[in-house]
Amino acid sequence: MKTNRRDFIKKSVLAGAAIGFSASSYARIIGANDRVRVACVGFSDRFKSSHVPPFKALMGSMNFEMVGVSDIWKKRREEGKAFIDKALGSNITMYRNNDELYASKNVDAVFMSTADFQHALHTIEAVKAGCDIYAEKPLAETMADNRAVLKAVKASGKIVQIGSQRRSGENYHAAADFIKSGKFGPIVMVELMWNVNQPGRWRRPELVSQLKEEDIDWKRYLLNRPFEAFDPRKYLEYRLFWPYSSGIPGQWMSHQIDTVHWFSGLAHPRSAVANGGIYQWKDGRTNADTLTVVFDYGPADDLKSGFQVQFTSRFSNGAGGTKELYYSNGGMINLDTNEISAEGGLGEREAKAMGMQANLLQSFKLDGDKVETGANTGGDPLTFNHIKNWMECVRSRKQPNAPIEAGYQHSIATIMSTAAYRTGARVTFDEKTQEVLANGKPFLY
Repeated sequence: MKTNRRDFIKKSVLAGAAIGFSASSYARIIGANDRVRVACVGFSDRFKSSHVPPFKALMGSMNFEMVGVSDIWKKRREEGKAFIDKALGSNITMYRNNDELYASKNVDAVFMSTADFQHALHTIEAVKAGCDIYAEKPLAETMADNRAVLKAVKASGKIVQIGSQRRSGENYHAAADFIKSGKFGPIVMVELMWNVNQPGRWRRPELVSQLKEEDIDWKRYLLNRPFEAFDPRKYLEYRLFWPYSSGIPGQWMSHQIDTVHWFSGLAHPRSAVANGGIYQWKDGRTNADTLTVVFDYGPADDLKSGFQVQFTSRFSNGAGGTKELYYSNGGMINLDTNEISAEGGLGEREAKAMGMQANLLQSFKLDGDKVETGANTGGDPLTFNHIKNWMECVRSRKQPNAPIEAGYQHSIATIMSTAAYRTGARVTFDEKTQEVLANGKPFLY
């Protein structure tokens, strides 16, 4: 009888249970020796431009292969198979949905880049099916989904890498080490900026005209969101519409606010206020094209210490671009230029007038590449490093650079910003219930 290697190992491990082999031992054997079978959940521009190039470069040496694509739109499934087969020299299987994919028992790990509101539930599906997952951000757009995905992943023991690629950037690690060493001094403020002038950003007018209701499973697409009639824009341009996406917070702020949590060691803001609107692009969208959020960060039991974070983004003018600026009393860290400098620090003259010592940082350059913020980031070294880290952790079973906790924490902040913008309230976070509170009540939609 012919027995493939995977079945042989399974049977060997089961037979060895009596002499001390465990499920974790089996996982280590598979991780160390077998080829890892990977599928694409949601064929997207992000997957094409950012997931495939690193995977292609690493799959041979790390013994990974691409085996399938799951997408509920036939057009995307077929395009996904054609693209992957050509790019990777493979012959993958198409699946109409994730139920079919996981029922095949032919996959060990997945890349997931579906609609923003689906990320948490698709991550839960993956880990419950026994798969490791590279999950794009934002992890969750509601706290109910956020709590559910954290619980499922922690119970599963699977490797989950959140697509927050700054966590695999050499310059970000250098900045984190500098701050945590105490040499920077306490953070007093952070300014985050993400500006573009792109009328077509998140728009897909040509595809919208092609999509018909009979082409997809609309109810499956909606998952746990309130039912509404089929709308091709909310399927293809979901980032413009709440509650399918928060738009700016989930797509852009989630990257930058994650570094605040990482550098400061704080899990979430104490409070948030926001303002903005649809000032430029009157195209039927319901998410803001201009937004400013101001957070208060610090220990919950010490309201006299902490710092402020200001995030601002606009779609109507790209001046200023993307910035991440960290300030202390002694100077600043500019993660756009990768420079640490004494700019704005307490100088000799000002200090002497108050009987104090000057407080100025020594200027130097951080090692590492500038983060890529364009729409298609296939050449971004941070993303390459991030996917490599995930693949290594699938093998080693070590925690990746951006584990599930990182996604849970950035989701708290993005949900707080959404709640503040949509209610006009000063929003807080309840540690006991793990709820975002607006006007004293949990924020839902």
